[in-house]
Amino acid sequence: MLGVETLANHKSALKRARQNETRRLRNKSNKTRIKTIVKDLWLTADSESTELKETFVAKLDAAKSAIDKASKKGIFHKKTASRKISRLAKLVNKSMDAPAS
Repeated sequence: MLGVETLANHKSALKRARQNETRRLRNKSNKTRIKTIVKDLWLTADSESTELKETFVAKLDAAKSAIDKASKKGIFHKKTASRKISRLAKLVNKSMDAPAS
């Protein structure tokens, strides 16, 4: 077993507990990866340096791709993924339109 402590007593319940633990760890890994990508995009937008437009777009595309994949796998609800992508696109557009200091 994966070190799962459960109250399950039946064979099927034990198997379900193992499956849930495996899925929980996989989902946690994917969510953490997405949070890192999104954080990198936020830090890029907050930085005072004038990054190239292509860099912003590339980072946004990477974030969109990761969030969409997570949505397809059931890690995020479809509307949650859409909301996250929308907010990131709004951030990038605002950052690119802002006048350079």
